[in-house]
Amino acid sequence: MQAEINKALEVLKNGGLILYPTDTVWGIGCDATNPEAVKKVYELKKREDSKALICLVADDRMLKKYVKQVPLVALNIIEVTDKPTTIIYDDARNLADNLIADDQTIAIRIPDDELCYQLTRRLNGAIVSTSANISGEPTPKSYKEISQEVLKGVDYVVNLHHEKKCDKPSSIIKLSNNGVVKVIRP
Repeated sequence: MQAEINKALEVLKNGGLILYPTDTVWGIGCDATNPEAVKKVYELKKREDSKALICLVADDRMLKKYVKQVPLVALNIIEVTDKPTTIIYDDARNLADNLIADDQTIAIRIPDDELCYQLTRRLNGAIVSTSANISGEPTPKSYKEISQEVLKGVDYVVNLHHEKKCDKPSSIIKLSNNGVVKVIRP
């Protein structure tokens, strides 16, 4: 696994795109602080950059680097949830401008996955994680379902867990600083 992580990190640090298995689905990833890399993700997915992407971070300490004020309830949710949960936070910071939504929010997940943990920890930063499909097409449930267009559009495919089946994407919850909680995707 270390050799795969090292290769993926080299691509990420050089502004490239990786295809990698996450705690939910196969994802297209890049350094979340690199606006040119983020632009490549939008282009590959044929997605408008007004539609925000999800980021992965290693832990709550790293989360605080990218969110001005992490609501206490967010840390409670992260601690008790037993399924992958992405939280949309207000007041995003220290990320590529084209990754942050117009309302200054950002969707971030702390995955329970060793590969994702190692990538974010060793990059010392957030990684974009968006499903490995062209916008509007179904999310692939396995590596075999990923289109040739996506496979050819990334700079590196992590050679791990190709047999992994993915049931569904993460739940998404929006936590506003004013205390409003909204379930976006159960």
